[in-house]
Amino acid sequence: MMDWTDRHCRFFLRLLSRNALLYTEMVTTGALLHGDAERFLRHDEAEYPLALQLGGSVPADLAACAVLAQNAGYNEVNLNVGCPSDRVQNNMIGACLMGHPGLVGDCVKAMLDAVQIPVTVKHRIGINGRDSYAELCDFVGQVRDAGCRSFTVHARIAILEGLSPKENREIPPLRYDVAAQLKADFPDLEFILNGGIKTLAECQQHLQTFDGVMLGREAYHNPYVLAEVDQQLFGSDAPVISRSEALARLRPYIAQHLQNGGAMHHVTRHILGLGQGFPGARKFRQLLSVDIHKSTDPLGLLDQAGLLLEGR
Repeated sequence: MMDWTDRHCRFFLRLLSRNALLYTEMVTTGALLHGDAERFLRHDEAEYPLALQLGGSVPADLAACAVLAQNAGYNEVNLNVGCPSDRVQNNMIGACLMGHPGLVGDCVKAMLDAVQIPVTVKHRIGINGRDSYAELCDFVGQVRDAGCRSFTVHARIAILEGLSPKENREIPPLRYDVAAQLKADFPDLEFILNGGIKTLAECQQHLQTFDGVMLGREAYHNPYVLAEVDQQLFGSDAPVISRSEALARLRPYIAQHLQNGGAMHHVTRHILGLGQGFPGARKFRQLLSVDIHKSTDPLGLLDQAGLLLEGR
């Protein structure tokens, strides 16, 4: 979710669900230690509960970044061992680390020794050349022995040569059965299922087997799927927020962002998915993705888009 789940996106998603754990985009250790750490770590307390997702493979660097996350108020640090991008592979980040379970264990131990907040790992069920179930169990076992108690499993292998990141999300088949076998074989660990989940009905079904579910691109492209998460998955009796109410609650945040010198599209690019499945949805998206760049009255244009959501 690099370049997607920034702080503006997360503030919006939190309006839809009070309870869902939100994740940052993956941030590399180099960006935090040698770049603008404040920019990458910046967030609003309204986003909690919130996990910082890290990319890296040097234990000391990851430990230092975990301390930064804890000091900044994050509730969890998640090490990404699932991203198949060649852009990160070349720096020993992401899914290629599944071929080095001992190193991942060292990274996890270094972070756990440095902070008090949970340290979790997100991974695939394998990579090409290391995709047997025995090798997957070896990976999980070594990382568990280093102290990790929670694993988020994208139930596909990653093919590190010849497929783009997009193709790696679509071409390798989903193997929920493999992830379920992990849960059966490591009953003392927490397993969160990721990959291909699109509806809350599917979430409820998977929660019969797993300790949690993670939605990625579906939650971004169709964010209103989160509107009933609190009621259906967390037992909340609060009323379900409407699309129009979500936009109305976001308006003061956008106004403040504009006052601070920001552009409205920094925020509204993340809410285009609200415009789905009703008359006027296309116009809603056009207003906030095309017309917005020509408007001299961005908040007026936002209010015009909001009229299209009335009653929805």
